[in-house]
Amino acid sequence: MAIVLGALLALQAPLVVSPDGPYRTIGAAVAVAPVGAVISVRPGVYREPTVRIEKSLSLLGEAGATLDGEGQRELMVIAAPDVTVRGLRFRNTGKAYSEDRAGLRAVHTRGCRIIDNQFDDTFFGIYLQGVENCEVVGNRLVGEVGREGGTGNGIHAWSSNGLVVRDNQVRGHRDGIYLEFSRQMVVEGNVSEANRRYGLHFMYSDTSRYLRNTFRNNGTGVAVMYTANVEMSDNAFLDNRGPASYGLLLKDVRDARLIGNRFRDNTTALVADGADRIRVERNLFERNGRAIRLLASTADGVFSDNRFEGNTFDVIVNSRRITADFRGNYWDRYRGWDLDRDGIGDIPHYPVRLFGMLVERSEVTMLLDRSLVVRLVDAAERAVPALTPRELKDPAPLMRPRSGGAG
Repeated sequence: MAIVLGALLALQAPLVVSPDGPYRTIGAAVAVAPVGAVISVRPGVYREPTVRIEKSLSLLGEAGATLDGEGQRELMVIAAPDVTVRGLRFRNTGKAYSEDRAGLRAVHTRGCRIIDNQFDDTFFGIYLQGVENCEVVGNRLVGEVGREGGTGNGIHAWSSNGLVVRDNQVRGHRDGIYLEFSRQMVVEGNVSEANRRYGLHFMYSDTSRYLRNTFRNNGTGVAVMYTANVEMSDNAFLDNRGPASYGLLLKDVRDARLIGNRFRDNTTALVADGADRIRVERNLFERNGRAIRLLASTADGVFSDNRFEGNTFDVIVNSRRITADFRGNYWDRYRGWDLDRDGIGDIPHYPVRLFGMLVERSEVTMLLDRSLVVRLVDAAERAVPALTPRELKDPAPLMRPRSGGAG
Protein backbone atom coordinates (compact mmCIF):
# COMPACT_ATOMS: atom_id res chain seq x y z
CA MET A 1 0.00 0.00 0.00
CA ALA A 2 2.81 2.44 0.84
CA ILE A 3 4.45 1.81 -2.55
CA VAL A 4 1.15 2.39 -4.37
CA LEU A 5 0.48 5.59 -2.39
CA GLY A 6 4.00 6.83 -3.13
CA ALA A 7 3.53 6.19 -6.83
CA LEU A 8 0.22 8.08 -6.83
CA LEU A 9 1.80 11.05 -5.08
CA ALA A 10 4.66 11.04 -7.57
CA LEU A 11 2.17 11.40 -10.42
CA GLN A 12 0.86 14.63 -8.98
CA ALA A 13 3.92 16.82 -9.46
CA PRO A 14 7.64 16.40 -10.04
CA LEU A 15 10.19 17.28 -7.43
CA VAL A 16 12.19 20.27 -8.63
CA VAL A 17 15.95 20.67 -8.20
CA SER A 18 17.37 24.14 -8.84
CA PRO A 19 20.22 26.28 -7.52
CA ASP A 20 17.76 28.37 -5.46
CA GLY A 21 15.49 25.59 -4.18
CA PRO A 22 13.32 23.87 -3.18
CA TYR A 23 15.96 21.11 -3.53
CA ARG A 24 19.41 22.49 -4.20
CA THR A 25 21.13 19.18 -4.95
CA ILE A 26 20.05 16.18 -6.96
CA GLY A 27 21.00 13.91 -4.06
CA ALA A 28 18.63 15.75 -1.71
CA ALA A 29 15.69 15.25 -4.06
CA VAL A 30 16.52 11.59 -4.62
CA ALA A 31 16.69 10.99 -0.87
CA VAL A 32 13.09 12.10 -0.26
CA ALA A 33 11.53 11.01 -3.58
CA PRO A 34 8.98 8.19 -3.36
CA VAL A 35 9.16 5.19 -5.66
CA GLY A 36 8.06 6.19 -9.16
CA ALA A 37 8.78 9.88 -8.63
CA VAL A 38 9.78 12.29 -11.38
CA ILE A 39 12.61 14.66 -10.50
CA SER A 40 13.07 17.71 -12.72
CA VAL A 41 16.53 19.29 -12.68
CA ARG A 42 16.64 22.97 -13.63
CA PRO A 43 19.65 24.59 -15.35
CA GLY A 44 22.69 25.01 -13.14
CA VAL A 45 25.95 23.36 -12.13
CA TYR A 46 25.56 20.86 -9.29
CA ARG A 47 28.70 19.96 -7.37
CA GLU A 48 27.81 17.32 -4.82
CA PRO A 49 28.80 13.85 -3.62
CA THR A 50 28.14 10.91 -5.93
CA VAL A 51 24.39 10.61 -6.48
CA ARG A 52 23.20 7.08 -5.68
CA ILE A 53 19.76 6.05 -6.93
CA GLU A 54 18.34 3.08 -5.03
CA LYS A 55 14.67 3.35 -5.95
CA SER A 56 12.75 3.36 -9.21
CA LEU A 57 12.32 6.95 -10.45
CA SER A 58 12.87 9.28 -13.40
CA LEU A 59 15.49 12.01 -13.39
CA LEU A 60 14.89 14.58 -16.14
CA GLY A 61 17.34 17.40 -16.82
CA GLU A 62 16.50 20.65 -18.54
CA ALA A 63 19.02 22.19 -20.95
CA GLY A 64 22.05 23.33 -18.96
CA ALA A 65 21.52 20.99 -15.99
CA THR A 66 25.10 19.85 -15.24
CA LEU A 67 26.53 17.44 -12.68
CA ASP A 68 30.21 18.31 -12.08
CA GLY A 69 32.64 15.96 -10.36
CA GLU A 70 35.31 18.64 -9.83
CA GLY A 71 37.90 16.12 -11.03
CA GLN A 72 37.41 14.10 -7.85
CA ARG A 73 34.62 11.55 -8.09
CA GLU A 74 32.15 9.38 -9.94
CA LEU A 75 28.97 11.29 -10.61
CA MET A 76 26.00 8.91 -10.45
CA VAL A 77 25.23 5.26 -9.64
CA ILE A 78 21.99 3.50 -10.57
CA ALA A 79 21.34 0.56 -8.23
CA ALA A 80 17.58 0.09 -8.61
CA PRO A 81 15.34 -1.26 -11.39
CA ASP A 82 13.41 0.87 -13.86
CA VAL A 83 15.36 4.11 -13.49
CA THR A 84 15.35 6.72 -16.26
CA VAL A 85 18.07 9.37 -16.55
CA ARG A 86 17.49 11.84 -19.37
CA GLY A 87 18.84 15.20 -20.50
CA LEU A 88 21.65 15.73 -17.98
CA ARG A 89 25.22 16.80 -18.60
CA PHE A 90 27.91 14.82 -16.76
CA ARG A 91 31.39 16.29 -16.65
CA ASN A 92 34.81 16.26 -15.05
CA THR A 93 35.18 13.03 -13.10
CA GLY A 94 38.96 13.31 -13.15
CA LYS A 95 41.31 10.43 -13.96
CA ALA A 96 41.33 7.32 -11.80
CA TYR A 97 43.90 4.56 -12.36
CA SER A 98 42.90 2.38 -9.38
CA GLU A 99 39.14 2.42 -10.11
CA ASP A 100 36.88 2.46 -13.17
CA ARG A 101 35.45 5.86 -12.36
CA ALA A 102 32.46 6.73 -14.53
CA GLY A 103 30.13 9.56 -15.31
CA LEU A 104 27.17 7.23 -14.82
CA ARG A 105 27.31 3.65 -13.56
CA ALA A 106 24.46 1.10 -13.50
CA VAL A 107 25.08 -1.89 -11.23
CA HIS A 108 23.17 -5.20 -11.00
CA THR A 109 19.87 -3.80 -12.12
CA ARG A 110 17.38 -4.06 -14.96
CA GLY A 111 15.21 -1.83 -17.08
CA CYS A 112 17.35 1.31 -16.81
CA ARG A 113 17.03 3.96 -19.52
CA ILE A 114 19.96 6.34 -20.13
CA ILE A 115 18.77 8.72 -22.80
CA ASP A 116 19.92 11.99 -24.45
CA ASN A 117 22.64 12.85 -21.95
CA GLN A 118 25.97 14.60 -22.53
CA PHE A 119 29.26 13.27 -21.09
CA ASP A 120 32.32 15.54 -21.18
CA ASP A 121 35.75 14.69 -19.77
CA THR A 122 34.57 11.64 -17.85
CA PHE A 123 37.09 8.83 -17.37
CA PHE A 124 34.55 6.19 -18.32
CA GLY A 125 31.34 7.58 -19.73
CA ILE A 126 28.55 5.03 -19.15
CA TYR A 127 29.51 1.87 -17.25
CA LEU A 128 27.04 -1.03 -17.17
CA GLN A 129 27.88 -3.82 -14.73
CA GLY A 130 25.67 -6.90 -14.46
CA VAL A 131 22.55 -5.24 -15.88
CA GLU A 132 19.69 -6.59 -17.98
CA ASN A 133 17.35 -5.08 -20.56
CA CYS A 134 18.66 -1.54 -20.29
CA GLU A 135 18.65 1.11 -23.03
CA VAL A 136 21.47 3.53 -23.80
CA VAL A 137 20.08 5.84 -26.47
CA GLY A 138 20.98 9.21 -27.98
CA ASN A 139 23.86 10.10 -25.67
CA ARG A 140 26.91 12.13 -26.67
CA LEU A 141 30.24 11.21 -25.07
CA VAL A 142 33.47 13.16 -25.56
CA GLY A 143 36.63 11.98 -23.77
CA GLU A 144 39.67 13.94 -22.73
CA VAL A 145 42.45 14.70 -25.16
CA GLY A 146 45.61 12.77 -24.29
CA ARG A 147 47.18 9.33 -24.27
CA GLU A 148 45.34 6.00 -24.50
CA GLY A 149 45.83 5.30 -20.81
CA GLY A 150 44.46 8.71 -19.88
CA THR A 151 40.84 7.75 -20.42
CA GLY A 152 38.52 4.76 -20.10
CA ASN A 153 35.85 3.57 -22.50
CA GLY A 154 32.91 5.61 -23.68
CA ILE A 155 30.17 2.99 -23.26
CA HIS A 156 31.36 -0.03 -21.28
CA ALA A 157 29.27 -3.14 -20.57
CA TRP A 158 30.40 -6.11 -18.51
CA SER A 159 28.37 -9.28 -17.85
CA SER A 160 25.19 -7.65 -19.11
CA ASN A 161 22.40 -9.04 -21.27
CA GLY A 162 19.67 -7.73 -23.52
CA LEU A 163 21.09 -4.23 -23.89
CA VAL A 164 20.06 -1.77 -26.59
CA VAL A 165 22.81 0.73 -27.47
CA ARG A 166 21.41 3.05 -30.13
CA ASP A 167 22.11 6.42 -31.78
CA ASN A 168 24.96 7.45 -29.49
CA GLN A 169 27.98 9.54 -30.53
CA VAL A 170 31.29 8.60 -28.93
CA ARG A 171 34.72 10.11 -29.50
CA GLY A 172 38.04 10.63 -27.75
CA HIS A 173 37.90 7.59 -25.45
CA ARG A 174 40.11 4.51 -25.23
CA ASP A 175 37.45 2.27 -26.81
CA GLY A 176 34.32 3.96 -28.03
CA ILE A 177 32.09 0.97 -27.14
CA TYR A 178 33.42 -1.99 -25.14
CA LEU A 179 31.42 -5.15 -24.39
CA GLU A 180 32.60 -8.20 -22.46
CA PHE A 181 30.71 -11.33 -21.37
CA SER A 182 27.49 -9.75 -22.64
CA ARG A 183 24.83 -11.45 -24.76
CA GLN A 184 21.81 -10.65 -26.90
CA MET A 185 22.85 -7.08 -27.58
CA VAL A 186 21.51 -4.72 -30.21
CA VAL A 187 24.06 -2.02 -31.12
CA GLU A 188 22.53 0.22 -33.76
CA GLY A 189 22.99 3.61 -35.38
CA ASN A 190 25.97 4.72 -33.29
CA VAL A 191 28.86 6.89 -34.48
CA SER A 192 32.17 5.96 -32.84
CA GLU A 193 35.12 7.98 -34.10
CA ALA A 194 38.56 9.29 -33.20
CA ASN A 195 38.94 6.92 -30.26
CA ARG A 196 42.48 6.05 -29.26
CA ARG A 197 42.20 2.28 -29.64
CA TYR A 198 38.96 0.70 -30.97
CA GLY A 199 35.72 2.18 -32.20
CA LEU A 200 34.05 -1.03 -30.99
CA HIS A 201 35.65 -3.87 -29.04
CA PHE A 202 33.82 -6.92 -27.79
CA MET A 203 34.84 -10.29 -26.37
CA TYR A 204 32.87 -13.33 -25.22
CA SER A 205 29.66 -11.61 -26.30
CA ASP A 206 27.57 -14.08 -28.28
CA THR A 207 24.30 -13.80 -30.17
CA SER A 208 24.26 -10.07 -30.82
CA ARG A 209 23.51 -7.72 -33.71
CA TYR A 210 25.43 -4.63 -34.85
CA LEU A 211 23.47 -2.59 -37.36
CA ARG A 212 24.00 0.70 -39.23
CA ASN A 213 26.88 1.95 -37.09
CA THR A 214 29.75 4.14 -38.28
CA PHE A 215 33.30 3.46 -37.06
CA ARG A 216 35.59 6.18 -38.36
CA ASN A 217 39.22 7.21 -37.86
CA ASN A 218 39.84 5.13 -34.75
CA GLY A 219 43.30 4.12 -33.60
CA THR A 220 42.94 0.52 -34.74
CA GLY A 221 39.34 -0.08 -35.80
CA VAL A 222 36.85 -2.68 -34.56
CA ALA A 223 37.85 -5.92 -32.84
CA VAL A 224 35.62 -8.97 -32.37
CA MET A 225 37.20 -11.69 -30.24
CA TYR A 226 36.22 -15.09 -28.80
CA THR A 227 32.60 -14.74 -29.84
CA ALA A 228 29.99 -16.77 -31.74
CA ASN A 229 26.83 -16.04 -33.70
CA VAL A 230 27.22 -12.36 -34.50
CA GLU A 231 25.54 -10.30 -37.21
CA MET A 232 27.16 -7.09 -38.48
CA SER A 233 25.02 -5.46 -41.16
CA ASP A 234 25.04 -2.10 -42.96
CA ASN A 235 27.90 -0.67 -40.90
CA ALA A 236 30.60 1.69 -42.19
CA PHE A 237 34.28 1.04 -41.37
CA LEU A 238 36.08 4.16 -42.55
CA ASP A 239 39.54 5.77 -42.44
CA ASN A 240 41.15 3.47 -39.88
CA ARG A 241 44.78 3.90 -40.90
CA GLY A 242 48.15 3.10 -39.34
CA PRO A 243 50.90 0.46 -39.40
CA ALA A 244 48.74 -2.09 -37.55
CA SER A 245 45.28 -0.66 -38.23
CA TYR A 246 42.27 -2.38 -39.71
CA GLY A 247 38.60 -1.74 -40.20
CA LEU A 248 37.46 -5.01 -38.62
CA LEU A 249 39.32 -7.86 -36.90
CA LEU A 250 37.65 -11.23 -36.40
CA LYS A 251 39.77 -13.19 -33.92
CA ASP A 252 38.69 -16.69 -32.83
CA VAL A 253 35.12 -16.10 -33.96
CA ARG A 254 32.50 -18.61 -35.16
CA ASP A 255 29.44 -18.10 -37.33
CA ALA A 256 29.73 -14.39 -37.93
CA ARG A 257 27.66 -12.78 -40.69
CA LEU A 258 28.92 -9.61 -42.39
CA ILE A 259 26.21 -8.30 -44.69
CA GLY A 260 25.96 -5.04 -46.59
CA ASN A 261 28.84 -3.24 -44.83
CA ARG A 262 31.11 -0.57 -46.32
CA PHE A 263 34.89 -0.77 -45.84
CA ARG A 264 36.63 2.32 -47.20
CA ASP A 265 40.11 3.84 -46.84
CA ASN A 266 41.42 1.41 -44.21
CA THR A 267 44.98 0.11 -44.07
CA THR A 268 43.43 -3.37 -43.92
CA ALA A 269 39.65 -3.60 -44.20
CA LEU A 270 38.96 -7.09 -42.81
CA VAL A 271 41.31 -9.43 -40.94
CA ALA A 272 40.12 -13.01 -40.33
CA ASP A 273 42.27 -14.91 -37.82
CA GLY A 274 40.72 -18.09 -36.49
CA ALA A 275 37.35 -17.04 -37.92
CA ASP A 276 35.37 -20.16 -38.80
CA ARG A 277 32.24 -20.38 -40.94
CA ILE A 278 31.99 -16.67 -41.56
CA ARG A 279 29.60 -15.38 -44.24
CA VAL A 280 30.64 -12.19 -46.02
CA GLU A 281 27.93 -11.00 -48.41
CA ARG A 282 27.09 -7.79 -50.31
CA ASN A 283 29.88 -5.72 -48.76
CA LEU A 284 31.80 -2.93 -50.46
CA PHE A 285 35.60 -2.96 -50.15
CA GLU A 286 36.81 0.34 -51.59
CA ARG A 287 40.21 2.07 -51.62
CA ASN A 288 41.75 -0.03 -48.86
CA GLY A 289 45.38 -1.08 -48.67
CA ARG A 290 44.35 -4.71 -48.11
CA ALA A 291 40.68 -5.49 -48.56
CA ILE A 292 40.71 -8.94 -46.93
CA ARG A 293 43.54 -10.59 -45.03
CA LEU A 294 42.87 -14.29 -44.55
CA LEU A 295 45.11 -16.22 -42.17
CA ALA A 296 45.56 -19.97 -42.32
CA SER A 297 43.74 -20.35 -38.99
CA THR A 298 40.50 -19.34 -40.73
CA ALA A 299 38.32 -22.05 -42.27
CA ASP A 300 35.16 -22.50 -44.31
CA GLY A 301 34.37 -18.87 -45.01
CA VAL A 302 31.91 -17.90 -47.76
CA PHE A 303 32.40 -14.64 -49.69
CA SER A 304 29.68 -13.78 -52.19
CA ASP A 305 28.25 -10.78 -54.03
CA ASN A 306 30.88 -8.38 -52.64
CA ARG A 307 32.41 -5.46 -54.53
CA PHE A 308 36.17 -4.92 -54.67
CA GLU A 309 37.12 -1.55 -56.12
CA GLY A 310 40.34 0.43 -55.95
CA ASN A 311 42.12 -1.69 -53.34
CA THR A 312 45.89 -2.17 -53.47
CA PHE A 313 45.36 -5.87 -52.65
CA ASP A 314 41.94 -7.49 -52.76
CA VAL A 315 42.91 -10.66 -50.86
CA ILE A 316 46.08 -11.32 -48.88
CA VAL A 317 46.92 -14.75 -47.41
CA ASN A 318 49.76 -16.08 -45.29
CA SER A 319 49.54 -19.64 -46.60
CA ARG A 320 48.73 -21.49 -49.79
CA ARG A 321 46.33 -23.67 -47.80
CA ILE A 322 43.32 -21.46 -47.17
CA THR A 323 39.79 -22.89 -47.14
CA ALA A 324 37.42 -20.19 -48.33
CA ASP A 325 34.71 -20.11 -50.97
CA PHE A 326 34.65 -16.99 -53.17
CA ARG A 327 31.78 -16.95 -55.65
CA GLY A 328 29.87 -14.30 -57.54
CA ASN A 329 31.86 -11.24 -56.45
CA TYR A 330 32.68 -8.16 -58.52
CA TRP A 331 36.42 -7.51 -58.93
CA ASP A 332 37.62 -4.39 -60.71
CA ARG A 333 40.89 -6.26 -61.50
CA TYR A 334 39.12 -9.03 -63.40
CA ARG A 335 40.32 -9.27 -66.99
CA GLY A 336 38.11 -12.08 -68.28
CA TRP A 337 35.26 -12.04 -70.80
CA ASP A 338 31.58 -12.90 -71.00
CA LEU A 339 30.81 -14.46 -74.38
CA ASP A 340 27.33 -15.69 -73.45
CA ARG A 341 26.39 -12.28 -71.96
CA ASP A 342 24.95 -13.69 -68.75
CA GLY A 343 26.82 -11.16 -66.58
CA ILE A 344 29.24 -13.78 -65.24
CA GLY A 345 32.83 -14.10 -66.37
CA ASP A 346 33.64 -17.15 -68.45
CA ILE A 347 36.95 -17.82 -66.71
CA PRO A 348 37.73 -17.78 -62.95
CA HIS A 349 39.30 -14.85 -61.16
CA TYR A 350 42.28 -15.46 -58.86
CA PRO A 351 42.27 -12.58 -56.34
CA VAL A 352 45.62 -13.30 -54.63
CA ARG A 353 48.56 -11.51 -56.21
CA LEU A 354 52.05 -12.97 -55.97
CA PHE A 355 53.31 -9.54 -55.00
CA GLY A 356 50.78 -9.51 -52.16
CA MET A 357 52.25 -12.73 -50.79
CA LEU A 358 55.72 -11.18 -50.93
CA VAL A 359 54.48 -8.12 -49.04
CA GLU A 360 52.89 -10.38 -46.44
CA ARG A 361 56.32 -11.89 -45.77
CA SER A 362 58.27 -8.64 -45.93
CA GLU A 363 56.56 -5.25 -45.63
CA VAL A 364 59.57 -3.45 -47.08
CA THR A 365 58.81 -4.90 -50.51
CA MET A 366 55.79 -2.59 -50.63
CA LEU A 367 58.25 0.07 -51.79
CA LEU A 368 58.25 -1.70 -55.17
CA ASP A 369 54.51 -1.29 -55.68
CA ARG A 370 53.62 0.16 -59.10
CA SER A 371 57.09 -0.62 -60.42
CA LEU A 372 57.73 -2.38 -63.72
CA VAL A 373 59.21 -5.35 -61.85
CA VAL A 374 55.98 -5.89 -59.93
CA ARG A 375 53.86 -5.66 -63.07
CA LEU A 376 56.05 -8.27 -64.73
CA VAL A 377 55.85 -10.57 -61.70
CA ASP A 378 52.05 -10.34 -61.61
CA ALA A 379 51.78 -10.93 -65.36
CA ALA A 380 54.03 -13.99 -65.16
CA GLU A 381 52.00 -15.44 -62.29
CA ARG A 382 48.75 -14.97 -64.19
CA ALA A 383 50.19 -16.68 -67.25
CA VAL A 384 51.90 -19.57 -65.45
CA PRO A 385 50.44 -19.80 -61.93
CA ALA A 386 52.77 -21.53 -59.53
CA LEU A 387 53.08 -19.80 -56.17
CA THR A 388 49.68 -18.32 -55.40
CA PRO A 389 46.92 -20.61 -54.01
CA ARG A 390 45.03 -21.86 -57.08
CA GLU A 391 42.18 -23.26 -54.99
CA LEU A 392 41.38 -19.74 -53.83
CA LYS A 393 39.45 -18.44 -56.79
CA ASP A 394 36.11 -16.98 -57.81
CA PRO A 395 34.74 -19.32 -60.48
CA ALA A 396 31.82 -17.02 -61.29
CA PRO A 397 33.04 -13.41 -61.09
CA LEU A 398 30.52 -10.70 -61.90
CA MET A 399 31.18 -8.53 -64.94
CA ARG A 400 29.56 -5.57 -63.18
CA PRO A 401 28.39 -5.01 -59.60
CA ARG A 402 24.79 -5.90 -58.83
CA SER A 403 22.42 -3.02 -58.16
CA GLY A 404 21.31 -2.65 -54.56
CA GLY A 405 24.59 -3.94 -53.09
CA ALA A 406 26.70 -2.29 -50.42
CA GLY A 407 27.87 1.25 -50.88
